[in-house]
Amino acid sequence: MDNFTGIKHTTFYAIGLSYKKADAEMRGKFSLNEKTRIDLLNQAKNENIESLFVISTCNRTEIYGFAEHPFQLIKLLCDNSLGTVEDFQKIAYVYKNKEAISHLFKVGTGLDSQILGDFEIISQIKIGFTESKKFGLGNNYIERLINAVIQASKRVKNETHISSGATSVSFASVQYIMNNVPDIGAKNILLFGTGKIGRNTCENLVKHTKNDHIVLINRTKEKAEKIAGKFNLIVKDYANLQLEIQKSDVLVVATGAQNPTIDAAILNLKKPLLILDLSIPKNVNENVNTVDGVSLVHLDYLSQVTDETIEKRKEHIPAAEKIINEIVEEFMSWSKTRKFAPTIHSLKEKLADIKKTELNYQRKKLDNFNEEQAEIISNRIIQKITTHFANHLKHENTMVDESIEWIEKVFQLNN
Repeated sequence: MDNFTGIKHTTFYAIGLSYKKADAEMRGKFSLNEKTRIDLLNQAKNENIESLFVISTCNRTEIYGFAEHPFQLIKLLCDNSLGTVEDFQKIAYVYKNKEAISHLFKVGTGLDSQILGDFEIISQIKIGFTESKKFGLGNNYIERLINAVIQASKRVKNETHISSGATSVSFASVQYIMNNVPDIGAKNILLFGTGKIGRNTCENLVKHTKNDHIVLINRTKEKAEKIAGKFNLIVKDYANLQLEIQKSDVLVVATGAQNPTIDAAILNLKKPLLILDLSIPKNVNENVNTVDGVSLVHLDYLSQVTDETIEKRKEHIPAAEKIINEIVEEFMSWSKTRKFAPTIHSLKEKLADIKKTELNYQRKKLDNFNEEQAEIISNRIIQKITTHFANHLKHENTMVDESIEWIEKVFQLNN
């Protein structure tokens, strides 16, 4: 018999918080690291929670699982983080049953991500469930649900364009460079400054262009050397800036100064130069455009590219939702069948007992009792009755728990 009988009086919930209502400070309070996640799973095990899993990223912390009341899951989160119940009530959400399932599908397919179409979260969902299984907290229901979400995620990624285009300025920068500078792997790239977007751009350039001779210059050489080691860059002295610019095909400026650090006066070029100014305020003087061979691209333009990408991605939401709805309906149908299958099985056994008693009675009473015909007719009647009940329980408007309870009472299935 399926273990759903053990969770008849529990409900599937999703509780948590995300970037939508909780700021970075509040998300930090509720975040869980590897140790606190394991502590939470241990506590859940000790408190006889039947099945749950946890995800915690910089944008969200959520628990999905079975409980008699959502407060059991909220308490687990508050007990193992710095968040309080009062904080939770202000910024969090609680979903149950189909709403909880739909929410997980949105999260897993990038529809609920801060950047629409970001699929990184699916790996966190897989990790969360794998951890829970080690503690014996991953039941068949949740495993089937996770697999359905993974299937939806793959299909949305492969069958729609919801993850196309650049959504971060650093990635948009790399795309711009690769689209506008031929044979970029062999070209000279100079990063001037250590601003975050500039560093990320260089990391992506190293990864995507296989360029192993990117040069970094910073006013503070120690800082440059620390970053260079991490991203495999070559460090040169600030005094060599003008010479290094002359050698460069691409100059990425991320100095974070209040006034321009690059202007036409220091450009003594011998070949074309693409300059990306990834600083706020602008760190490259507009007068560089007067120098022959210079192309200047500012952060504002690249931000606009990412905004346009997000707008284009929104067009693909209906296609993604169609795929999700299809898989959710399949899962809900399986879920209902799984839940009432033991009841239908018990009902069949009960009707078989009634049949057996009745046939025994009629066998003694009737002279020309036809055993074979009686068996065929009564079995067909039992099949038709149980099919009617199964169809009722499958219907989307049926309250399955209440109907199961009613059937069990009427036919005294637990007696």
